[in-house]
Amino acid sequence: MLDVRGLKKVYEGSGRRVEAVRDLTFTVEAGELVCLVGPSGCGKTTLLKCMGGLLAPTAGDVLLEGRRVTGPPPGMAFVFQEYGRSLFPWMRVGENVELPLKQKNLSRSRRRELVADALRSVGLADAAGAYPWQLSGGMQQRVAIARALAYEPRVLLMDEPFAAVDAQTRADLEDLVRGLWRERGITILFVTHDIDEAVYLGERVVVLSASPTVVQEQLKVDLPDERDQLHTRVAPRFAELRTHVYEQIQAAKRGTPVVTVTKSDTPPLH
Repeated sequence: MLDVRGLKKVYEGSGRRVEAVRDLTFTVEAGELVCLVGPSGCGKTTLLKCMGGLLAPTAGDVLLEGRRVTGPPPGMAFVFQEYGRSLFPWMRVGENVELPLKQKNLSRSRRRELVADALRSVGLADAAGAYPWQLSGGMQQRVAIARALAYEPRVLLMDEPFAAVDAQTRADLEDLVRGLWRERGITILFVTHDIDEAVYLGERVVVLSASPTVVQEQLKVDLPDERDQLHTRVAPRFAELRTHVYEQIQAAKRGTPVVTVTKSDTPPLH
């Protein structure tokens, strides 16, 4: 579904040259939920913006279903970390969710149907007439997710979407994303700085190196498909996986060479 090949991004200006992403290559299969983690400032957001067509890479390619991404492609939606800045406060919730649909050749009744379905999917069926500022932070992020779902994307890019909400709300939103992924079969690439979140959510975790970024490791998460906050997080295997990812990120910060593990391999655990 997604194919990143030799992606490189260099920022230049004011006499400075910053190589944010050096050489990133990985794939995401159709219907997969992949989490990206790495040291702070390693270029995770830059990578996601290049993949979503919001930034032009300096070198390399991003392919969506075999087609090169040169701008925001149809079939892809983005959920940002700062939900407060991605929702228009003067528009009601239903209008915010409907807005991207106006770019499609859809009837008004079909747009309303998609909006209602998306809001129902995120537990906000009765909130269409409210304004975003009347909702809690967690509910606002649910609106942002609903807007992405209403667009009927095949691929959903999520950039640390739960970083600004409290721990309880975050847990609820993690379970919401898992549920929507299983229900709708969307391909999701989820960027997070939270190791526990990456292991809890993902089928696979891609660990990035320190900047300038390359793929340090790809780790298959061999936890059961049925996950919940109470039991999954206290399972011995969960602890082993999150410890392994933590060790990899610490190694990335130190610049320590590591053995790459493919998604089909069982990771070496300590």
